[in-house]
Amino acid sequence: MQVGMVGLGRMGMNMAIRLLRGGQEVVAYNRTADKVDALVKDEGALGAYSLEELVKKLTPPRFIWLMLPAGKTVDECIEKLAGLLQKGDTIIDGGNSFYKDDLRRSGELRTAGINYLDIGVSGGIWGLKVGYCQMVGGDREVFERIEPAIAVLAPKDGYMFCGPSGAGHFVKMVHNGIEYGMMEAIGEGFAIMNGSQYRESLDLSKVAHLWNQGSVVRSWLMELAHDALTKDPPLAQIRGHIEDSGEGRWTVLQAIEESVPAPVLALSLFQRFRSREEESFSDRLIAALRNEFGGHAVQKRNDTGKSA
Repeated sequence: MQVGMVGLGRMGMNMAIRLLRGGQEVVAYNRTADKVDALVKDEGALGAYSLEELVKKLTPPRFIWLMLPAGKTVDECIEKLAGLLQKGDTIIDGGNSFYKDDLRRSGELRTAGINYLDIGVSGGIWGLKVGYCQMVGGDREVFERIEPAIAVLAPKDGYMFCGPSGAGHFVKMVHNGIEYGMMEAIGEGFAIMNGSQYRESLDLSKVAHLWNQGSVVRSWLMELAHDALTKDPPLAQIRGHIEDSGEGRWTVLQAIEESVPAPVLALSLFQRFRSREEESFSDRLIAALRNEFGGHAVQKRNDTGKSA
């Protein structure tokens, strides 16, 4: 099937490539033309150099998938597209938007007869190879029409229709809140070992590898901990400054709204705030994990151990 892809960043570019290699037709647009040119030349996409051109090159009913930073950028793009699309076309937000924004957007687009799906996407920079886990919200009938493309993007059993508008991003929000807690626990555990009397005899990368051999804490994050600790055992090149992209905050706010106790998720979020004031081995490992699974930028340290 034919899909319009808007936004060729870390996720969007690889998703477009996976669609193309899976036999789908992709019309691609990015604010900077060089990424469009590369996708056209290397993978056989159809290039578009404006939203107007993108819409013209897509056959109705159109499916346009946005992979853009959450917030104002998405709203501005949807507003422009709404003036170009026809009744029966569909806009998909595959970024990390707040689910309450989906409720507003779907309602506004519905009045113009334009469909809207929210799809939470997880897989980071590894998704091109292993596939993207996808959590879908919106109208089930619209989901079923785009399902062939979703299936190409996903690994086996790697996508789910979660419910009406907002449900996809809601589930992805909670997913990322859990991710915060898991990474915090890994970081703290390795920090305890790094500060112990056994520090000189323990190879922490080998511990991470060991724990992936049948232990109850084996996981992809533990595999990435092994990779990060193998590349730079003391994590000396990474500053323990940990950003948060919004989902952890929203998950904690949702817990407050529902009066659901979520102390681990809340504290893992607060630890990220603390990391911006001082740093520790635990912070450096969490920063390294984010870089390993998602290609998120890390702040480098100079040879003195201070941030560069």
